[in-house]
Amino acid sequence: MKTSDANHPIAVLPQAGRVRVMLAGSVVADTERALRVEEANYPPVFYIPRDDIAADLYVPSATRTHCPYKGDARYFDLVVGDTRRADAVWSYETPFPALAAIAGHVAFYPNRVDAIETT
Repeated sequence: MKTSDANHPIAVLPQAGRVRVMLAGSVVADTERALRVEEANYPPVFYIPRDDIAADLYVPSATRTHCPYKGDARYFDLVVGDTRRADAVWSYETPFPALAAIAGHVAFYPNRVDAIETT
């Protein structure tokens, strides 16, 4: 387990306003309670509470990864009608203590959904 430091900073911040995620003309997530994770030189990632997703559109996949800063991630395909985006969504079910705030949230690959809108 690694922790955030000057060489690899990580911040978990509340995202002001609304975040909506769209796929195939459907809203797959919509919240005013998103967290924005800013990590090192990566683009910010929005983490959305599971209560604010259309859970019936999420299909667990076999993919698992490990981040030395966050822990073990599991992935989900998004399925809307005939549109299926493999491993479009991930979640840290039990993140390391330093990032406990993202437990119970999911995040999206921007290139695997049609839009991530902020207002």
